[in-house]
Amino acid sequence: MYFVKTSDDINLAVYDYNPKGKKTVLLIHGWPLSHLMYEYQLEMLISCGYRVITMDLRGFGNSDVPAGGYCYDQMAEDIYKVVCALRLNRFTLAGFSMGGAIVLRYMREFQGYGVERLILLAAAAPSWTRREGFPYGLTREYVNGLIREACTDRPRLACKFSHEQLFASCQSEPLKNWFEDIALSASGIGTVQAAIALRDEDGRNDLKAVEVPTVIIHGKKDVVVSSQLAEYQHMAIQGSKLYELENSGHGIVYDELERFNDLFLMAVEGKC
Repeated sequence: MYFVKTSDDINLAVYDYNPKGKKTVLLIHGWPLSHLMYEYQLEMLISCGYRVITMDLRGFGNSDVPAGGYCYDQMAEDIYKVVCALRLNRFTLAGFSMGGAIVLRYMREFQGYGVERLILLAAAAPSWTRREGFPYGLTREYVNGLIREACTDRPRLACKFSHEQLFASCQSEPLKNWFEDIALSASGIGTVQAAIALRDEDGRNDLKAVEVPTVIIHGKKDVVVSSQLAEYQHMAIQGSKLYELENSGHGIVYDELERFNDLFLMAVEGKC
């Protein structure tokens, strides 16, 4: 692990595995997790010869916890700082849930700098909440409830998210506890402020800026990010491909682990 400094003097924790790999994959985690969520993709990609870079978004994992800067514009700029610091070029960019929305903002704000291929995993995009002209996603009132819970009983929020909302298939209690621990490793500030961004951000214009091959992978049983959002992404991103996993929920990186990893590797390799 080492740190990359942002434009507002925040240290981002970055992890660079197999730096001499044949090609590079940059993985962006979701809310309220950290780079640790990709453990079971990391080994697979490295064994296939890839250089894999993960990072903790501001306020999460081992990154600094500023009071602000949790809007998508700033977090997309944070990714840009990492890309520039590591001199990345012709890499695959993948984002899960909120991370999917942030990588889409990166594609618009920085014209997809260095990105050769884009992968959206249960992406909370273009808007996680319903708004005028966009009747999809969760209600603002529901997300307000999540924010209130994050402000008053964050451990309970992490427990409910990991044990009740993340997976659609049967998983072990130790695995659910592990995801709960990852969620609890986030700062309270980051958890609340990123949830506010999830509620308020409108990324419909971000989708129009994507001009690279894009694969969308979504769980049909996802109760956190609806399939309607994945279908909207597919319609709005020209030439994109949508794959739905029948028995997966929001925890798509683990619910059907073998099936997901096979599909994810094919997406990285440009074979689907």
